[in-house]
Amino acid sequence: MLTPLRNSLVECTGRERARVLCDDGTFKELLGPFDEMESPHLVQQGIVPQSDDGVIIAKGELNGQQVLIISIEGNFQGGGIGEVSGAKIAGALELALKENKAGVSIYPIFIFDTGGVRLQEANYGLLSIAEIGSAIVELRSFVPVTGIIPGKIGAFGGMSITAGLCSALIMTREGRLGLNGPEVIEQEAGIRELDSMDRLKIWNSVGGKQRVAAGFAEIMTEDDVQMIKDAILSIIKKGTNMTPKSSQVDRFLAFLGLVEPSLPLAPEDVQRLWRKSNNSFSIRQQNRSNNNKNQMTSRGGKWFSLLAKGSENIGEIPSVLCADTFIGNKPIRFLAIVPNEINRFPRARSGEFGLEEGWVLAKHIREAIEEDQHGEKRAIVAIVDVPGQAYGYREELLGIHQACAAAVDAYASARLAGHPIIAFIPGKAISGAFLSHGLQANRLLALDDEGVNVHVMSKQSAARITQRSLSELEEATKKVPAMAYDIQSFEKLGSLFELITKVNANHPNNEDRQMIIKKIKNAIEDIENNPRDLSHRHSSSYDGEPHGRAGSILVRQRLDEQWN
Repeated sequence: MLTPLRNSLVECTGRERARVLCDDGTFKELLGPFDEMESPHLVQQGIVPQSDDGVIIAKGELNGQQVLIISIEGNFQGGGIGEVSGAKIAGALELALKENKAGVSIYPIFIFDTGGVRLQEANYGLLSIAEIGSAIVELRSFVPVTGIIPGKIGAFGGMSITAGLCSALIMTREGRLGLNGPEVIEQEAGIRELDSMDRLKIWNSVGGKQRVAAGFAEIMTEDDVQMIKDAILSIIKKGTNMTPKSSQVDRFLAFLGLVEPSLPLAPEDVQRLWRKSNNSFSIRQQNRSNNNKNQMTSRGGKWFSLLAKGSENIGEIPSVLCADTFIGNKPIRFLAIVPNEINRFPRARSGEFGLEEGWVLAKHIREAIEEDQHGEKRAIVAIVDVPGQAYGYREELLGIHQACAAAVDAYASARLAGHPIIAFIPGKAISGAFLSHGLQANRLLALDDEGVNVHVMSKQSAARITQRSLSELEEATKKVPAMAYDIQSFEKLGSLFELITKVNANHPNNEDRQMIIKKIKNAIEDIENNPRDLSHRHSSSYDGEPHGRAGSILVRQRLDEQWN
């Protein structure tokens, strides 16, 4: 092993980072390079794979405490998460959860150095990150889950949402944390929104110093291995007494000005930007008086109106619809994200998943958990028609990754509390928006329609990040179904409960409504007879074909064999 210069964690490789955090002689790697668990999807695209697929899983001890260390190698494919790497992370967390449930404390430590989903494996990465998030939320009730963002790449994309779910985050000044990378924001929103070459502005918005000051990370430390170890031990010592940021809904609603703050919440530069976005009007009054016609003309709005017919929309902002009703004698809460043409955040006016949408959605879900804790658990149906998350400088500075994590946390917590969660997809289900609003569901239902798409990002941005032409990108989708946008390709991954045919997706009528109501009832019945986790996605099949996530299943089997 190379000795890191000046005892630096940043300068270590992913494997060195995992090793130096363990007490001497306790480091044990699982599914290491000699196990040759490499991605089967990269060679088909002319990309040389790596024999550990860029993720190091290790068991060891830190100051005598049993730890599970997950370290992402940023030098391989930008630390991107694909099928195998994602299954290694999720599978290891699931095994740690099993140990903790049995009374054996093992503390997960997550070292982030990742740009998010590996675009060459697209929807494999989305599904894996959803399962990683689910495991973290469940683990936190037993032991704290520590995240470390030391430097180099940082934590971006869907993995920034994962970071936002951790019990506590440790960052160095070299660390960066944000949902959308600068290049993607520039591609999607233009250079006037954010110049990806303006490094000073980027560091001042998503760098470690700013993130700790704004409350998106708990501990700032120097790039020193011993200091980072001490920070980890301080988190372990606190145990489960910490309230994760992703469940601090009222605090961050106050951060956005949606409720009265009780304490200062952010440094002066963030507060100034917030006041500029607010424009000194009464948000609640403006929201209640808004008669935005686009709400019910989007697919999500149309289906919400149809499925919740006769029930009042109790949503607190125009872009988040919420209604309680019944299917038979089963109570149901419907939730949808819709366009709001006067949204004070311009990048979230066309139905994108933004700051307010994440926190308000989390509020509606957590209210249902609290109201039902001593009685029947109402089913929660997420109507998914989201073109993606909001790509904007304001969104990054004000922590859109944390807003997404709040929605993920709320959905996962509701599912674990016994609420049947169903995602019904009549439209687009893209990127961090789908991770936040849909992918934590027990069951996924989708319409068989060309307007129903599932993916990580727009084709233009995916081409830019992978340095391919659009035609080359289209050609790759023929070899790897997980890279395709159409719902039929997504179905091949084995994660849909049902792909529903013979329904008018864009102009549904009452017969279409009855069909979907019936499918929701079937999904609820299936949920009530099965485990509350997401393991169903590995046991379902597609037309008798080999499971579309065979690699994910194999990785979990191999991890289980090597665990003890």
